[in-house]
Amino acid sequence: MGWGTRAGVTVGVVLALTGGYLVADAVDVVPGMLTTAPPPQEPAPFPDPPGAVAAPPLAAGLPPLDGAAPVPDGTTVQQLTDALVADQRLGPRVGALVVDAATGETLGSAGATTGHVPASTLKVLTAAAALTSPGPDTTLPTRAVLDGLDTVVLVGGGDMMLAAGAGDPTAVDGRAGLADLAAQVAAELRLTGRTTITLRLDDTLFTGPAVSPAVFPGNVTAGYVAPVAALAVDVARLEDEEYAPRAPDPAMAAAQAFVQALAAEGITVSGDPERAPAPSDARVVGEVESAPLSEIVPYLLQHSDNTITEVVGRVVAVDAGLPGSAEGAVRAVRDAVERLGVDLTGAQLADLSGLGDGSVLTPRQLVDVVSLLADPGHPRLRPAAVGLPVAGLSGTLDDRFLDNGARGVVRAKTGSLPDITSLAGTVVTDDDRLLVFALMADAVPEGGTYGARIILDDFVASLAACGCSG
Repeated sequence: MGWGTRAGVTVGVVLALTGGYLVADAVDVVPGMLTTAPPPQEPAPFPDPPGAVAAPPLAAGLPPLDGAAPVPDGTTVQQLTDALVADQRLGPRVGALVVDAATGETLGSAGATTGHVPASTLKVLTAAAALTSPGPDTTLPTRAVLDGLDTVVLVGGGDMMLAAGAGDPTAVDGRAGLADLAAQVAAELRLTGRTTITLRLDDTLFTGPAVSPAVFPGNVTAGYVAPVAALAVDVARLEDEEYAPRAPDPAMAAAQAFVQALAAEGITVSGDPERAPAPSDARVVGEVESAPLSEIVPYLLQHSDNTITEVVGRVVAVDAGLPGSAEGAVRAVRDAVERLGVDLTGAQLADLSGLGDGSVLTPRQLVDVVSLLADPGHPRLRPAAVGLPVAGLSGTLDDRFLDNGARGVVRAKTGSLPDITSLAGTVVTDDDRLLVFALMADAVPEGGTYGARIILDDFVASLAACGCSG
């Protein structure tokens, strides 16, 4: 057989095999592109997205109170008020005022314009001032800036609730973390290959005495208040308790914690941190921010935190262009509250927390401030109104009103000192009417403070139960 014959046979065989494969492919016996199966159905068209339309209006989480709800009868409320101030268990100095929140009408009054020791009810003034200016969206930054090539300056911006580790975006105490700040700084330093630095501390934001002179030194030792500083970890607590001993130098303690956070990032601090103002032209290499004042203010009201109240007051002072001192804070808060329209004639503010000796307010002045917080015409102040402790449920009222008809319908700021008890806030009546009240007793017989609180709570419960429209 010649070459041409053999080639022809080979080609024939290949064609036969190829033809057989194509047949097998067509009947889907072997894989391939051919098929005798019917074509698949056309796919359904891709659905058209709906056009952009306006979202439905947001529904209120709680229904608003009926503006036409009946106002309690003033005669009845006055009788309740007279009985309260006549109760000898409260002592000889009792002041009380109850007004209708919507109209400002006085429903019950006794000693309403007489000055009393406010204790921690004084904190509502700082709350109102801070939410007015600098305002609810304000945060307190903690920065690290680079001075030269290898000196980092830690700059405090008023946040005494820093976390030593990572910040928690859901927390108020611990929103910003020194570990996060250290990570930012380390990332910048690695760009230049530096792993050893010196650290300086700039805590010059606040000035003057770290603790108000009006505060008894023993209250600092007991942990009721910390020295105020431009930065601190966990409000300078040395133990995991609300009223724990505090670091005597909160800012420097925070700087030492920052040294440890830097070490965890591979950055060594040479020597001990020293105080020095940051140069104005220093480059920011890291920054973390506190929770906004819209969250800090409710925190200080819920916990009745003396230190944070004083810090916030100094922030108000700095914003007003005044010194960030205890004296500047008192002046700034007073000015801000008076600009809101509250007459503070005769009021004395020895400090802002109410812990110090010498503060005086009247029930009328407290009611006027709380009324502003609850007024829909002042939306910037609303975080304070809803941030007040709730009777029997939260904050300093979580263990009060437990067996009381006002549980859950009262929001109020407490005030407690030896032989002094006060309460100022709002209550919703059985008829869904919102009332504002202030109750003050500053000469309670010795040993009677606990019982006095129960008497005040029962009075507020009588207001809540008052379906006593005229």
